[in-house]
Amino acid sequence: MNLLTRNRRRPHGRSLRTRLLLFISATLVVVCAAMSLTTVLVQRSYLLGDLDDRVGNAAQRSLGGAELHPELDDDLGFLLENGHATGTLAARFDDHGSIVAAAVVSQDAPPRSLTTAQRTALAGIKADGAMHTRTVPGLGTYRITALDSHGVRVLTGLPMDDVQDMIGDLVAIEAAVALVGLTVAGCLCAVVIRRQLRPLGRVAATAVEVSRAPLGRGEVTALTRVPERDTDPGSEAGQVGAALNRMIDHVESSLAERRRGEEQMRRSEERMRRFLADASHELRTPLASIAGYAELMNRGTDRIEPGLAWRRVTAESARMTGLVEDLLLLARLDEGRPLQSAEVDLAALLAEAVWDARAAGTGHEWQLQLSLDAPALVVGDEARLHQVLANLLANARMHTPVGTTVTASVEATATDTVVIRVRDDGPGIPPALLPTVFERFTRADASRARAGGKEGGSGLGLAIAVAITRAHGGRIDVTSVPGRTEFTVELPAAELPPAETPLRARTAPV
Repeated sequence: MNLLTRNRRRPHGRSLRTRLLLFISATLVVVCAAMSLTTVLVQRSYLLGDLDDRVGNAAQRSLGGAELHPELDDDLGFLLENGHATGTLAARFDDHGSIVAAAVVSQDAPPRSLTTAQRTALAGIKADGAMHTRTVPGLGTYRITALDSHGVRVLTGLPMDDVQDMIGDLVAIEAAVALVGLTVAGCLCAVVIRRQLRPLGRVAATAVEVSRAPLGRGEVTALTRVPERDTDPGSEAGQVGAALNRMIDHVESSLAERRRGEEQMRRSEERMRRFLADASHELRTPLASIAGYAELMNRGTDRIEPGLAWRRVTAESARMTGLVEDLLLLARLDEGRPLQSAEVDLAALLAEAVWDARAAGTGHEWQLQLSLDAPALVVGDEARLHQVLANLLANARMHTPVGTTVTASVEATATDTVVIRVRDDGPGIPPALLPTVFERFTRADASRARAGGKEGGSGLGLAIAVAITRAHGGRIDVTSVPGRTEFTVELPAAELPPAETPLRARTAPV
């Protein structure tokens, strides 16, 4: 059973070139055989028809000669008349169908009588004018007919050797021509098939090369493509080549996407580890301070004044509480939790934030600039948007020296956006720090000047500002050169009624 199954499946393992050649060759053989057979049959029918006509004519002449002497049943004298071809066979038979006399015309000799065996081969032929084919021993195959006229019955036949020889020669010639034609056609088909399948072979070679690439490990940088000449959509091989190139493009895109995903995951893991380390460090500092002051209190009040200790514990607790709240806020924003939604006037909100920043940083010069062609209204969480503005202003206050001018502006135009800008003329952000300035726990303490005695933040202010802005469908970016650092916040404006009174632009110190 296994051997039979293997034998049945073996033809399917042949190449397409071999199968096409075998199929075309078999088709040509069938066509040539059908044409040859049709030609032979038509030619044979024509030759037999012509022979039957000659047999009929010879039978009519023989019957006409026999009717001259109807009283002589065994008279074959009509064979001596001119017009009978050599090999013509004639016989007379009685009412019972028994042959009375039979002879065959010989060349340059009188008619020769048939033997008993030869007469037996002619028995059973009725005088109805039908054509019969009989093989006469010693004479060959004959085409025979018998006629009856007023009781005179004559049998006449002509040899079929010339017809059979002609048909045999025709079969031999057609076989030779078919053999030569099939050989030439097979060679031409083999050449044509080989040439036509070359593009498909190149496509297959490309597919094999791609299949050998280490796709599973994702180490492939550029996969081999099917040449452009083999991607013609007008041919089947070109369609396969074009489809293979598209598949290779998809594979490369998938590999690139996977590499990007792995890189993002790796970076995300690194950021998470760094985040946890920074968060732990930030939390450890106030906890260490609280533990230290508590230990001093436990050892006695002579080591530290109780009021001072409690004030420091309260301050560190507040610092730790703020850090934890910032972390919780970032976690909620990362989870995509919805914020409160209400109409917020950013112009008023920015004015409040600037007043608060002025109270905290009296050594800076604060300016508020309004450029409003329409009300600066957005839909969002007022408290969180205030936190964005406060963080940007606090960032400018904490990382610039005393005397720096900080300008906060709001722009509302007909472009369906509200733009807030916070810029200062401080020393700027170092270029190496600029790409990561919005990442969590990023600090500029080492490069940006700070007012003496001020403590740096936790490095979460700008990260919170970005997260809140994105949660409102906006974006935030920064540009910085020495003498000019500008943070830009863009938020989608709220839909306004058809008629609104534009506000004039104005700039005023706060």
